Amino acid sequence: MQVKKGEEYIVDIIDNGLDGEGIAKINDFTIFVAQTVKGEKVKALILKVNKSYAFAKAIEIIEKSENRVYEDCSTYRRCGGCSLRYLDYDTTLDIKEEMVKNCLNKFKLNNIKVKPIIAMGNPFNYRNKLQYPLGIDRNGNAIMGVFAKRSHEIIPVENCKIQNSLSQQVAKDAFEFIKSNNISVYNEASLNGTIRHIIIRIGVITNEIMLILVVNDNNIKKEKEFVEYITHKYPEVKTIIKNYNTKNTNVILGDKNEIIYGDGYIYDYLGDYKFKISPLSFYQTNPVQTEALYNKALSYASLTGKETVLDLYCGIGTIGIFASKKAKQVYGIEVIENAVKDAQENAKINGIKNANFYCGEVENILSDVIDKNNIKPEVVFVDPPRKGLDNKTIGILKELSPQKIVYISCNPATLARDLSLLQEKYNIEEVTPVDMFPYTSHVECVSVMKLKQIVKH
Repeated sequence: MQVKKGEEYIVDIIDNGLDGEGIAKINDFTIFVAQTVKGEKVKALILKVNKSYAFAKAIEIIEKSENRVYEDCSTYRRCGGCSLRYLDYDTTLDIKEEMVKNCLNKFKLNNIKVKPIIAMGNPFNYRNKLQYPLGIDRNGNAIMGVFAKRSHEIIPVENCKIQNSLSQQVAKDAFEFIKSNNISVYNEASLNGTIRHIIIRIGVITNEIMLILVVNDNNIKKEKEFVEYITHKYPEVKTIIKNYNTKNTNVILGDKNEIIYGDGYIYDYLGDYKFKISPLSFYQTNPVQTEALYNKALSYASLTGKETVLDLYCGIGTIGIFASKKAKQVYGIEVIENAVKDAQENAKINGIKNANFYCGEVENILSDVIDKNNIKPEVVFVDPPRKGLDNKTIGILKELSPQKIVYISCNPATLARDLSLLQEKYNIEEVTPVDMFPYTSHVECVSVMKLKQIVKH
């Protein structure tokens, strides 16, 4: 049977894929069916056919899984954020564990134990950063919400289940002020209008809020009144910033910031450590699970206070700062200049004197940092982007041969690939998944590699 676009088929869902979607087979031809789960029978409409697989959507659930739940969000199907929102939480965890196992199996790493996923106690309202685009709807009215997946259509959001509740209230009131005072919003078609995005960042522990207005020009009417209104209604708002982005781009933030209230930053805590967050800072979106992830990574490292530690792809220095208490010396490397400045400042804020941070691409400056400081690290933390480690860095790590490599990953597929490339020199005992982004298809992992001992005869 040849599968055709626009046709309907009744299929059994036999597994779930890397994005949480259901997998069905028609004569060994793979069909990915969005928002279905293993064990269901569905009527599927074929949306797109490629050479070896097709994409479909379920237009009828014929046999429903007992793990399917009442849908508590009216927009998740269109925004694509919580792609697993139709399942109970425990089932989403099972899918993520299975996802990690499947990635390891693909690289014949079946011997590596996958530990139970570290779940989140309360998997709701966990995001500390909200980014809502503003635009014009079909009737010419100002609108705020989230982009529909794979489009720039803005869907209004009543109550996002993963955003911080207070952040949502501040964003809604900011938008109401903009609307009621006829402050212009950005029109993607004409590239005119002032307000492009409202961004809210909140310190989950401190409750301090940063409000960023991403603007296309400097024509905000009643700017002073806006500041007075928001800060009077929400004393938690410690700073308000205008970020200028005049480019026709998908990138949300521009390079230039203007502080219109407060100091331009807020603080939050991760574990015992205080972190300064500025508009362009990278800061983990779910600090509760970040702490759980870092604690696991540190337990894998088993630092004694004597080790020299490398922290590769260190961001604003969070892992390195966590490790500094139990290490002799920490050296961090990060490509984003602002993040390195934040890392240096965060070390200073926390009184840490045994951590140094360097700016550059890991593969380009790692050897120089090692030579310059004459170091032989015992432990290396790596937390690379989704594409994983490049071959040059893997080569340098093999040559360095630290006693332990602790690998933190946001992509189990590239983690599995890199573990397979390092296993000739390292024993890889286990991988622990961490549910950093509940109800989405994303899963973080942490693994430890121990240098194989050479047996001398």
